[in-house]
Amino acid sequence: MRVALGADHAGFPFKDLVREAVEGLGHTVVDCGTDSTDPVDFPDITQATCAPVLAGEADRAILVCGTGAGAIMAANKIPGIRCGLANEPYSAHQAVEHDDANAIALGAWLAPRAFVPDIVREFLAATFDDDADTRRRVAKLNALDDLAPPTT
Repeated sequence: MRVALGADHAGFPFKDLVREAVEGLGHTVVDCGTDSTDPVDFPDITQATCAPVLAGEADRAILVCGTGAGAIMAANKIPGIRCGLANEPYSAHQAVEHDDANAIALGAWLAPRAFVPDIVREFLAATFDDDADTRRRVAKLNALDDLAPPTT
């Protein structure tokens, strides 16, 4: 599996830990930045990290920022990306199994370092349930991409 990996400056200290976990499972990392703790804008890193998934150059994406909140908000504004917050292993697995997530956001300030290998393993090993209930819910989730803001 090819995994796009991106971190903003707050997530950068966790980036190598995530890379090691991905590569330790035999997968390939597509590095999408950043390369230091110098300030960068998380929407830019999120877009750069999700782009390979949308282009078919990566199978999934892992986004790392301080809490994961900014990355998940930015990712879920990108049509075709379904991103779950995964600061522990169960959510990483569940996001794929029930919500067909192709990305997770991870909080470097919140996720225990010891959980990172398990979070990555659960995310990459999970498969979508693909039953009638989950297909219906994901179709409704994807339809939200087409909503327009109310006009006044």
